[in-house]
Amino acid sequence: MARYTGPKTKISRIYGEPILGNGKWLTKNSNPPGQHGATRKRKTLGEYALQLREKQKAKYTYGLLERQFRKTFDEASKMKGVKGENLIKLLEARLDNTIYRLGLTASRSEARQLVAHKHISVNGDVMNIPSYSCKPGDVITYRNKSAINDSILNKKRGKNPKFSWVDWNDTELKGVFITYPERENVPENIKEQLIVELYSK
Repeated sequence: MARYTGPKTKISRIYGEPILGNGKWLTKNSNPPGQHGATRKRKTLGEYALQLREKQKAKYTYGLLERQFRKTFDEASKMKGVKGENLIKLLEARLDNTIYRLGLTASRSEARQLVAHKHISVNGDVMNIPSYSCKPGDVITYRNKSAINDSILNKKRGKNPKFSWVDWNDTELKGVFITYPERENVPENIKEQLIVELYSK
């Protein structure tokens, strides 16, 4: 299972925002990594660098490597509508991200682990593929044994009401992927149009 396993704080410092983790070190050392930090000679990035930077940010945010990200973009290109918005919709529909949005874990990487260890069922079937693309109406629950596992249930942090495209019933321990989200409702600071321009070269 390919995933980024490098230093998370370093990635947050590159972009100046908590892409991975809570970003608690950004206030103490907000300079980019490297010997000279923000004092390096070239302070303005070129067009290609800005586009590449935005793609890398999206990859780190959603936990994808290059091949999987490109495959997702190609799929978004075949859909009707705006390519960039379709890309965000598909990234948000990933099972690991949906579990994160439902508030079952504190991070996407934790959600990815929950799926990979077979603690999650989709429409009654155990699912261990974090990249599974949820469809509107998909029902997401804990596996029977996991539903009574305190160490699994204690990871819950509660669903943010801003994420209206998913719903979680705490009594039944059941979630639903209602619909694909609109771009304006997704809080991630990603300029998806730059990614489209990069792949269109």
